[in-house]
Amino acid sequence: MQPPAEHVHWLFATGFLLLGLCLLAEVVVGTEVWRRRAWRAYLWPGLAFTLGVLMWPVMTFYTNSAIHMLAHGAWAEVLMFAGAVELALVRGKLRSPAWGLAMAAAFGVSGLAFLVHEQNAWMFERSSFLHHVLGWTLLVAAVFPLARSVRPRSQAAAAGFALTFVVISVFLFCDRDAAPIFGHMSPLAGAPRR
Repeated sequence: MQPPAEHVHWLFATGFLLLGLCLLAEVVVGTEVWRRRAWRAYLWPGLAFTLGVLMWPVMTFYTNSAIHMLAHGAWAEVLMFAGAVELALVRGKLRSPAWGLAMAAAFGVSGLAFLVHEQNAWMFERSSFLHHVLGWTLLVAAVFPLARSVRPRSQAAAAGFALTFVVISVFLFCDRDAAPIFGHMSPLAGAPRR
């Protein structure tokens, strides 16, 4: 028996919330204080990489079309790549701040994948609306990792980057397969679920 897709979205929402809270804690206390314990420096990049690895089973077992499989595969690849780059930056294996652009690329690819793989209009149902919102949020928020790579000490860029993951998690927690959005739902979407 396969759980509803919304349960998988909620599990990933939890992962993104943890990731965002780790980044936000680092912004609040400062990088020097955050990294007094060596393991904390690896926490959020490792979590991003792990979320990428966990996206592969989602791509394999929870997709119902080729476009969904390609979108989930793209998310898995960019999450793993960006997480690995951030891990290498923390470890000191990579030194150039230009490697910070990997996360901006991950945001861009993820945003485009959200928009491309949602084939219904904004107001078709809640899931469609949230996919459009998530796609545009990630595309616009790609400015934060871009700013972090240009100005690594910018508190505003770091806070925006952290809050992006929190916002994404909130959107994912709002996801339900067939539910009305703003009181509207297409008759083609099926029966609403509670």
